[in-house]
Amino acid sequence: MQPLAAPIHGELSKRLDLLVISELVEPGSRVLDVGCGDGELLTLLAETRGVEGRGIELSQAGVNQCLARGLSVIQGDADTDLVDYPDDSFDYVILSQTIQATMHPRRVLSEMLRIGRRVIVSFPNFGHWTVRTSLGFRGRMPVTENLPYSWYDTPNIHFCTIRDFVQLCRDVEAEIERAVTLNAGGTRMTLNAPWWFWNLFGQQAVFLLSHPDTPKRSG
Repeated sequence: MQPLAAPIHGELSKRLDLLVISELVEPGSRVLDVGCGDGELLTLLAETRGVEGRGIELSQAGVNQCLARGLSVIQGDADTDLVDYPDDSFDYVILSQTIQATMHPRRVLSEMLRIGRRVIVSFPNFGHWTVRTSLGFRGRMPVTENLPYSWYDTPNIHFCTIRDFVQLCRDVEAEIERAVTLNAGGTRMTLNAPWWFWNLFGQQAVFLLSHPDTPKRSG
């Protein structure tokens, strides 16, 4: 499938991918946010989509911030604790800007597809032209707004490009229902272009996934 694009509406956020994710979630859904951080996305979904939200977060500081917001969040590790959730226990399982920080991305994605009827994943694109330029001409690992860490202190251990993630979806037999790419300015790219173009100019991406046998949404 080709990526879809449209303008982003509503208030801007420091994490524009969260606004895109919120638009992909149907109102009133049951949502599990994996690696939910301080609960910004769960709060946004509760306020704008009326979801029944749950979260799992590795850091105790993040869990404490979520609980202070009144969110239902437990401490846990995406690499090891998703196996404890029953099949199809959520309408959506979300992993935002975290898959590259997991030890076993393929296993994590497979577990998410088992737990949720649909899965939403956002991640920084390591194939963006600025990253290629930094490596090609400066000979150094890039430090950008979406990849703000130096190589020696980054939590990211499995960098990937948009095309890498598309291949991962094929490997785990996930259906790509929608894909949105944000450019360096934080807005959606508006060209109906092939994956290589999005891989070169998209700074971050958001994918809505499902199993092939999951009934597709209308509209």
